[in-house]
Amino acid sequence: MKNTSKFSFSLILLYSLSLLAAGCCLAGAQNKSLGSSRTVFDVGVVLDLRTPLGKMSESCISMALADFYTAHTNYTTQLKLHWRDSNQDNVDTASMALDLLNNVQVKAILGPQTSSQVQFVAELGNKANVPILSFSSTSPLLSTIQTPYFTRTALSDSCQVKAIAAVVKAFEWREVVQVCQDNPNGYGITPYLTDALQEVEARVPYRSVISHLMTDDQIAQELYKMETMQTRVFIVHLSPSLSSRLFLKANEIGMMSEGYVWIITYGLANHLDSMNSSVIQSMQGVLGVKPYFPKSKELDNFTVRWKRKFFNENPNLDRVELNIFGLWAYDTVWALAKAVEKVQKTRLGVSAMGPKLRDAILKTNFNGLSGQFNLNNGQLESSAFEIVNVIGKGDRVVGFWTPIQGLNKKLNASKKTYSNSKDDLSSIIWPGDSTSVPKGWVMPTSGKKLKIGVPKMNGFPEFLNEVVDPETNQTKFMGYSIDVFKAAVERLPYAIEYEFFVFQDADGKPKGSYNDLIDQVYFKNYDAVVGDVTIIANRTRFVDFTLPYTESGLMMLVLAKENKGKAWIFLKPLRLDLWLMTGFFFFFTGFVVWALEHRVNDEFRGPPHHQIGVMLWFSLSTLVFAHRERLVHSWSKFVVIVWVFVVWILSSSYTASFTSLLTIQQLQPTVSKVDDLVKNGDNVGYMQGSYVFDLLKSFKVEESKLKPYTSAGEYAEALSNGTVGAIVDEIPYIRLFLAKNGNCAKYKMVGPIYHTAGFGFVFPKGSPLVPELSREILKVTEGGINDNQAQWMEQQTTCGDQPTTAESNSLSLDSFWGLFLITGATSCLALFNYLLSFLYAHRHVLLTRNSDIPFHKRLIAIIRHLDERDLSHHSFIRRARVSSGSLELVRRHCGNSPATDASVEQEPTSSNPTRRDWVVVTEVEDDARHFQTFNCPPLARRRWNLLYRAWRFRTRYGRLHV
Repeated sequence: MKNTSKFSFSLILLYSLSLLAAGCCLAGAQNKSLGSSRTVFDVGVVLDLRTPLGKMSESCISMALADFYTAHTNYTTQLKLHWRDSNQDNVDTASMALDLLNNVQVKAILGPQTSSQVQFVAELGNKANVPILSFSSTSPLLSTIQTPYFTRTALSDSCQVKAIAAVVKAFEWREVVQVCQDNPNGYGITPYLTDALQEVEARVPYRSVISHLMTDDQIAQELYKMETMQTRVFIVHLSPSLSSRLFLKANEIGMMSEGYVWIITYGLANHLDSMNSSVIQSMQGVLGVKPYFPKSKELDNFTVRWKRKFFNENPNLDRVELNIFGLWAYDTVWALAKAVEKVQKTRLGVSAMGPKLRDAILKTNFNGLSGQFNLNNGQLESSAFEIVNVIGKGDRVVGFWTPIQGLNKKLNASKKTYSNSKDDLSSIIWPGDSTSVPKGWVMPTSGKKLKIGVPKMNGFPEFLNEVVDPETNQTKFMGYSIDVFKAAVERLPYAIEYEFFVFQDADGKPKGSYNDLIDQVYFKNYDAVVGDVTIIANRTRFVDFTLPYTESGLMMLVLAKENKGKAWIFLKPLRLDLWLMTGFFFFFTGFVVWALEHRVNDEFRGPPHHQIGVMLWFSLSTLVFAHRERLVHSWSKFVVIVWVFVVWILSSSYTASFTSLLTIQQLQPTVSKVDDLVKNGDNVGYMQGSYVFDLLKSFKVEESKLKPYTSAGEYAEALSNGTVGAIVDEIPYIRLFLAKNGNCAKYKMVGPIYHTAGFGFVFPKGSPLVPELSREILKVTEGGINDNQAQWMEQQTTCGDQPTTAESNSLSLDSFWGLFLITGATSCLALFNYLLSFLYAHRHVLLTRNSDIPFHKRLIAIIRHLDERDLSHHSFIRRARVSSGSLELVRRHCGNSPATDASVEQEPTSSNPTRRDWVVVTEVEDDARHFQTFNCPPLARRRWNLLYRAWRFRTRYGRLHV
């Protein structure tokens, strides 16, 4: 039974295989029939077929050709590939290309593999009008402009430099060493990478060139050289084979430990999966950039099929993975096949086919396995890069970079802002299995001390003083500049060994100016300069300065003279512009108050001279708040309230300024400006070797008038004997000079006449010590001063805070223009409102229909009305309150009269709302003669006069309460 089952299964299997074979034969016959109907298009392929990349590209190209014509069965053209092995030799590559062009007469060439090989083949293709398509040559030196028949179906190395620079910027590394290969592929990226690093303020102090001809010992020697440098950030752009040797040696000598940073370009990062495990182990913590390509089902399916095919054909290779170059090779075949189908309408020769085929290739645009495949500019355009970290047996993605969004943990199309922040990257494991971000630099391990230059200076030893110890015969350096530098260095988290060298000649004299000393740092004769070196713009073009540790600026030191104008010192608290503005507003405010009051207030009326006197008296009396005039108009009260507030502010400020002037010694400088020195032809002194010499010449001071000095004593002597009219020097120097020997009473500071950043320490451009020391200098100057430094500060500020001139205490209009603006606006508003109301009330005068009256007579009439009393104003109305008994008394003794016929109403009094008085309200016409005939007793007559006045106002102004 068991044997029968096996026999049946064998028959079924044999039958199935027969059917499968028949189907394959039939399909092969159909494909052969179809292929024979297509026009064959000869294409050459030149690769290094013995390298892993060459083998991978070969399998990808073969699969691409089969997949394309399986998917495009209706195409009338078919590519026929002619394979050539270049044997990793440039001469062989050119020879193979010539053979394909001359003997086979191919119409296009795929390859070669490296940039140096492509240089030869691209020239041949350009002369023969045959397109050259390379999917693995990435050097930017290969120009599609110079060789228009060359098309790069890959990303240029220049596309990744901004992504690398973004990583450098994110971690604030200021110096980077480039490690490149000694071939066109290595040189091509150098200028692009350097420019990109400069844009993020990173320098390249050294460029290491590695050749494939170098032995391992020579590579190790180059690594030892880089180890002795300060920089610990290295960007590697080498071939996979050379990179393997480099990293094995770097790991061996300890340069893959904590504190180091290694960044690899995408040419190497794409081969990480194919590198030996020992090499990967030596590259732990390395960062790299790789072109991003989207995942898809088609890509996953192709990867499975490729692995099956590749390892069947290459069983000895177990460490090769499909990478972006293989995908570009696959898409390149598809792009070429599509272009050939477009141009192959008629059979053309090679020279006639070339231009049309090249144009068709450049117009190719489709979605391939590597993403969007677009060759508009003769090469692929970059879209995004992955930032990878070598961990374990391979790499992991820690972020992405795009030209629009910068760094980001994930690709986010909605993000619109560009980022260079390390927070937009995932956690990174650095060399040495460290999670702490490396600083990117350390002190050099060469064992050399920092060679620090100090100026030869005798003028102010408080800043820098050279002292020889008589016992040890060793030179010691003291002074405020030295103390600040030492205190800042001691605060650094690492030790720095340094040695001071005086910038002097064999005779002990200064070897040059301060600029000459700074040049020694630029020429690398000194590692730094410590001393009283001023930070100015011109010097920062060649060196870097730390943050300043002193105040800044240039001032003039001049002789002081006693102030002869003490009789008029009361005018000094206010400057002329403020005096004039204050006087103007005194008169203007008085005029506005007079204009508002003179029609309704008898105290502002009278003859013209009386009104002018009242106007001036009222405005000036507000200065001491002694005005007696009663104000009636509401707007004038508002104007005076604001003006009194302004007067109070002005008088308080005047008092304070005047008190200050009386309490200080009234000494004035003999010269107040540099222009005065130039105009008078006076000599000007300065510290020898200082930049002040060039600065004074720029101020148009003649060189013959400039006198150099070397000490504070020479300053005093030159000023005292009249040799110079002024000394121009730094503020700290002048403050020290004035603090010595009571010089505050004899000399004065004038200025500052020029602003600088202060004193700082000098380092080479891009030195990583600059930001480190600057932070510590801030801490030292803010509160970490030792006893010596505190003593110097006390000496330096003994009398340095005195004003340079009396003028410096004078108040100017700049401090009070806001107050004048407020009171001026208030006065103008009140006056404008008053005039507008007046003109509206008398509009009938100006707008009379009688055209015979000239306009100037109307204007005169308006002015006369403006000078008349405004009897309608409540200030001219007399209120009279009488009781009902008084009204009866008038009626009984005076008889009937218009006043006695007045109506009587009750209204509440203002003082007591519950009490109501009788108020007479007149309702009769005016008849003065009738009232004069009344014969009333004296008491009744007085009551009658009261009622009469009430009636008069009633008849003139309408219904009034009296």
